Amino acid sequence: MFIPELDNRSDPQEPSRNPGIWQCTICEHGNDAKKKSCEQCGVLRYFSLYFNNALEVDGRAKRRDKHYAVSVLARTLFSPSSAKSKDVVLSGGFKASRNATGSTRATLDALHKTYMTRKERHINIVPFKFDTPSPDDVVATGLKSSRSFRKVDTDAPHVTEKRVMDNDSSTPEKDTTADSNLPVKSNEFGESSESVSVGSQNETLCLDHELQHLSLERKSQKSKANIKKPVSSSLYKPEPWMLQHEDEGIPRQLNLAIVGHVDSGKSTLCGRLLHALGRISKKQMHKYEKEAKEKGKGSFAYAWAMDESADERERGITMTVGVAYFDTKNYHVVLLDSPGHKDFVPNMISGATQSDAAILVIDASIGSFEAGMGINGIGQTKEHSQLVRSFGVDNLIVVVNKMDSVEYSKERFNFIKSQLGAFLRSCGYKDSAVAWVPISAMENENLMTTASDTRLSSWYDGNCLLKAIDTLPPPSRDVSKPLRLPICDVFSSHKLGQVAIGGKVEVGATRSGSKILVMPFGELAVVKTIERNSSSCNLARAGDNVAIGLQGIDPSHIMPGGVICHPDYPVSVASCLELKILVLDITVPILVGLQFELHIHHAKVSASMVKILSLLEQKTGKASKKIPRFLTSRQTAVIEVKLEKEVCVEEFSNLKALGRVFLRSQGNTIAVGIVSRVREQA
Repeated sequence: MFIPELDNRSDPQEPSRNPGIWQCTICEHGNDAKKKSCEQCGVLRYFSLYFNNALEVDGRAKRRDKHYAVSVLARTLFSPSSAKSKDVVLSGGFKASRNATGSTRATLDALHKTYMTRKERHINIVPFKFDTPSPDDVVATGLKSSRSFRKVDTDAPHVTEKRVMDNDSSTPEKDTTADSNLPVKSNEFGESSESVSVGSQNETLCLDHELQHLSLERKSQKSKANIKKPVSSSLYKPEPWMLQHEDEGIPRQLNLAIVGHVDSGKSTLCGRLLHALGRISKKQMHKYEKEAKEKGKGSFAYAWAMDESADERERGITMTVGVAYFDTKNYHVVLLDSPGHKDFVPNMISGATQSDAAILVIDASIGSFEAGMGINGIGQTKEHSQLVRSFGVDNLIVVVNKMDSVEYSKERFNFIKSQLGAFLRSCGYKDSAVAWVPISAMENENLMTTASDTRLSSWYDGNCLLKAIDTLPPPSRDVSKPLRLPICDVFSSHKLGQVAIGGKVEVGATRSGSKILVMPFGELAVVKTIERNSSSCNLARAGDNVAIGLQGIDPSHIMPGGVICHPDYPVSVASCLELKILVLDITVPILVGLQFELHIHHAKVSASMVKILSLLEQKTGKASKKIPRFLTSRQTAVIEVKLEKEVCVEEFSNLKALGRVFLRSQGNTIAVGIVSRVREQA
């Protein structure tokens, strides 16, 4: 459109309130007089001139009225015209009215009749009855479902997924992609081909049919599963391949944790056992001895078989959980060498939670045993004993090491047995479930065979350590429940791929090619490879310590403390828990609002106690009538805790391994307990 050049005269519509300023007729922004367009909205200064015939009516300038700030176009469309109008005939016989201001108006019906053919004028638009999903609802539903498809078997040439609406809340839910509030005609929305009629009934758009048959090939294999509420495991039925048969000839696996006070000889004991059983070659052992002597630590040679990192060898202490394997007559033993230093108790917790039984190593040296028992506070012997019992370990082998330093004294052994035995009974251990074995790891005395030193054999005629391990009762395994594998470690390797996890299968089973659900993110993945005891295998059952390579999942969605689950039976995810705890020997009472670290399986999270629900009497276990304001040593209570972030958790009554908790503050374990109720779920 040609716009003539205008001079800088003032617009008759613009009163000269501020010299040098003109006001925009659209946004009322004050602009500099030199500007020909509005700085704020960009409208030309003489906008009204191009949409009106004149700035003057009847020779007089228009006065500012109440509609001055509104555009001419807006006044034409929405304001009733009070000016006298006359008909104007346009092309096609279309009649419009033109008022005195020059604006043209006509009815919408007249416009339709003028520019539409006779046939088009008689289109019958059927009113929408809302008894079926509208086109907008169908499209919105399709977009929603495309974002929530689950991963599927890519071997199928064309796989589609349908929505299944289940009225029974106890039945495992399928992937729900449509809005359940939408009305349906005769069948389920995902099962029928709903049509939307616009115009004649012959014109049908089968949008729903098309959307329900979208190929999942359009979606990435990294699609996210719907995070559903936990489903009762009582509905779960294991598949035949999950069950282990006695004739398979596979030895039972025993996960054995080695715990005890720092410098009690745990790593040396492990190295001695592995060397004696042929797990460490003579060449490798010679290398360890040479390296240890070069560092001035010749006595640490056997310990270096377990402590492989430079920091551990330099400091002479175990910092992480070492893993080794050996076989006995009845078991395939997975040895978990746990750190003894108090600074690494969290690492000890992470490793020892996988154990079926434990060896508690005691230093028989004068003063060392007393230090472990904590003369000036709690020592690691006591703390480790309490923690291991809280892990659910019922069977314990107490190995009294370094007996050579006390000349294999029977009196010293009996003193240790008396002092420690009383404490173990207070932790809940039964005398029949605790075995006592005096040894000397450095002298290889009473490890593989019965004692050969007469100073020991003269008064001890019990089992050697290896036989004591072999006589432990077999652990129970449960494959009748849905898969639960707490993630201990996340790593990558050449064999397993870029995304691999390690941990113990607590219940259930899985195999290569199976779909699994990674919680708490709710991501689906596929099991690519499984390694057990550093060897490839096809499946993993309850009790197996395995490394699993995964595919089809973002590595950022896997972390230690997560849980691998059955796709249809996810684990609970919560940030508010009800706990039943036993307060340990503490010097400062536990107050409401106390901040602490909560350990549950391999997860560690900051938490606080928000309420004391009840105090339980020690003799009866019943709740007392009075609720205290704080908790002291040896008290049992039910409390409510709030977590800083959500964790994967199960009630102790459903799954013990995911329902045990440990409360630590300022480097000490202040309480142990169980999850009695999941109060708030994600």
